[in-house]
Amino acid sequence: MDIFILSLIIAVILALIGVLGDFFVKVASNNTGFSGYKWLILGAVIYSLTSIGWFFVMRHVKLSTLGVYYAISTVIFLTMVSVFYFKESLNHYEIIGIVLAIVSLILLAKFA
Repeated sequence: MDIFILSLIIAVILALIGVLGDFFVKVASNNTGFSGYKWLILGAVIYSLTSIGWFFVMRHVKLSTLGVYYAISTVIFLTMVSVFYFKESLNHYEIIGIVLAIVSLILLAKFA
């Protein structure tokens, strides 16, 4: 497998791990006061650990290209967690906005 393609796959996996960090921060924020601080710390540790992976991925992929793949992955994964786990609803405008954001990122990747 080409190292570039492998790096992009790893970048998407790292984005998914970052969303796991977001998940724990959200869980922490649902607690009153600082009672969720353990979840907050766990989320922060997960964010920190992904930076090691980004270090290696950035050796093989331009940052601008990597940013597009990261953004698309994060939008999709966070939306899925939001809707399916936290049972948050999306109105039509939010759905259209998410679709347009993904389309704009795809266009950016193609023409940048």
